[in-house]
Amino acid sequence: MRKHCALKHGIFKEFLAEFLGTFVLVLFGCGSVAQTVLSRNTLGEPLTVHIGFSVGLMMAVYVAGGVSGGHVNPAVSLAMVILGKLKIWKFPFYVIAQFLGAFVGAAAVFGLNYDAFMDFTSGILSVTGINATGHIFASYPARHLSVLGGFIDQVVGTGMLVLCILAIIDGGNIGAPKGMEPLAIGLIIMAIGVSMGLNCGYPLNPARDLGPRLFTAVAGWGMEVFSTAGHWWWIPVAGPMVGGVVGAVLYFLLIELHHPHDQDEKTHEVEEEEEEEEEDEDSSLKDKYEMIAMS
Repeated sequence: MRKHCALKHGIFKEFLAEFLGTFVLVLFGCGSVAQTVLSRNTLGEPLTVHIGFSVGLMMAVYVAGGVSGGHVNPAVSLAMVILGKLKIWKFPFYVIAQFLGAFVGAAAVFGLNYDAFMDFTSGILSVTGINATGHIFASYPARHLSVLGGFIDQVVGTGMLVLCILAIIDGGNIGAPKGMEPLAIGLIIMAIGVSMGLNCGYPLNPARDLGPRLFTAVAGWGMEVFSTAGHWWWIPVAGPMVGGVVGAVLYFLLIELHHPHDQDEKTHEVEEEEEEEEEDEDSSLKDKYEMIAMS
């Protein structure tokens, strides 16, 4: 019974961490796009958007990393499941938390800039046209991009994201100094943004794209957010999931598989010790509550 309560408490903490981390990512990322678009490029440009998403991801990992790992991305969570770094039963909880965090983050961006939206659009929220604002929240393809090209774009971009994240957190590789991992992960987004943003703006994250897209659908933009560009919406959902798996498999086969075996055992022992410490902490808290109640 006590172990069951500890597990419930643990997954609840991780759920909240993923929710808040994804909220932070979308607030800073989509917020930087909103400031650029609504100011008609007087208070922003492509570089400031790259910085917004890069720093947003960095802060998101700082917020959630110590509790849940700071995935804030279903593609990253799936990659961790594939590699055995995340228990599969936790995966649905992580994904739900990430989508909810992105949805609420988009609502926060809209609320903070509501007056600017109304002034910019004259109250008409649209996905296409000179005063389009739907792209503030979700990705839409450039005119030259085909469906296949967009899918490959997302597979490659997300694959590189996951591969680089695995390199940063790999204890058997150079890695990053403790506490600096979020900064290094944020720089991955900067690199992807300045090199792979031409086609569709590097969404790379099903939650970060679909969550805000759902918000725009109910907040006044309508179902056009799903039908525009030949029903593009599924590409930044399916593509990153495939890309995350590809990146994880490549890193495992080409790098992690060749680490000394004793390093793997050491890592496994550390993970078991951390799980035991979490269970002991939850048990001690419950004992304290019971003592207080009895007194």
